[in-house]
Amino acid sequence: MTASDLAELLGLGSRTASGERVTVNTAERVSTVYACDALISGAIAGLPLGFYERGDDGQRRPVRHEWWWLFNERACEAWTSFDAVQYLIRSRHFHGAGFARLLRPSPISSRVIGWEPLNPLYVRPFWNPDRKGERLYRYTPGDGAAVTLDAADVIHLPGPGFDGLCSPSLITYNAREAIGTALASERFSGKFFSEGMTADIILKAAGKLSDAQVDQLRNQFAAKYAGSRLPVVLSGGVEAEKLTMTPQDAALMPSRLFSVEEICRMFGVPPVLIGHMQQATAWGTGIEQLGLGFVRYTLMRYLVPLAQELNAKLWPSRQRYFVEHVTAALERGDLKSRYEAYRIAMGRAGEQPWMDAEDVRRIENMGPKDLVANPSAAGQPTPQPQEPTPAP
Repeated sequence: MTASDLAELLGLGSRTASGERVTVNTAERVSTVYACDALISGAIAGLPLGFYERGDDGQRRPVRHEWWWLFNERACEAWTSFDAVQYLIRSRHFHGAGFARLLRPSPISSRVIGWEPLNPLYVRPFWNPDRKGERLYRYTPGDGAAVTLDAADVIHLPGPGFDGLCSPSLITYNAREAIGTALASERFSGKFFSEGMTADIILKAAGKLSDAQVDQLRNQFAAKYAGSRLPVVLSGGVEAEKLTMTPQDAALMPSRLFSVEEICRMFGVPPVLIGHMQQATAWGTGIEQLGLGFVRYTLMRYLVPLAQELNAKLWPSRQRYFVEHVTAALERGDLKSRYEAYRIAMGRAGEQPWMDAEDVRRIENMGPKDLVANPSAAGQPTPQPQEPTPAP
């Protein structure tokens, strides 16, 4: 365990310029951090993972592989696929990398029967001293029984700044100052409201007061005024004067709004997608444009390395099978735009057709047309496609 890992376990994050310590626990309490992480990890975890086969003619064809269930429904007995992928992405955000272990029936088998995410605080990558360029993983779970895992059995999803072993955490390194500023703003706001939203008050006296008189005056004022907006009556020539500083003068709200935009910039998330509606987005106002931009400029930074890692670990000998995330659901336009695109693809607008009605029905998750024309056929058992034989 490194010094940074120990500091994280003890909650001793490095102090920022705002005076706040940014750790995983404190960062999660910032609403913008939580919203950005939940948006990205949830969107990726909800995407179907498609399995494809490379044909001899160079064309790709979807196949029903036995591993489809493991990466789309149930990763293992304790984890659903959604929760496992979400944990993997969250680990990359908060700890710099996500780790998961492939479960096999025996140490010498290449067959995968499940997979489970690993706590990144308990995983330490290191180079094999006996074989140059080979990476191993020291996994020490909560019970303290350390094991060494081969790279072929570990799904490793690093973040930007990867040096072959580790990568810095987006939360506690890259966005540390922005999150620290947000924490300081939250603390100041909470204190401001807890004190009755009152400005500081200066008490003026015509003559010189002794220390005992100052203390007595302070105690009387605090007992009467603290937590209340009622005025206090003072005697003996003491005057009360309010300071003119207000939350607007201190630029409290603008600084909090800037923190939202700064943290969103670190994650690559348009602020409008997490409910920040202060400014118009340059990505367009339609959900189609937002979905396209979010997939193209944000999610692809996660989907491509994750698919490449799965392909390398599931088929190390570069077999004909490969996986790829299906992003069509996020990139689909509105109903009118889709129907217009289908019309063009089917040649109804004078173009060369390259789709037919069955293709459209399949994309729209509708059954074959013959089932609509002959409802009795729906009761017939559907022949199951032959699954490819997995590698031994």
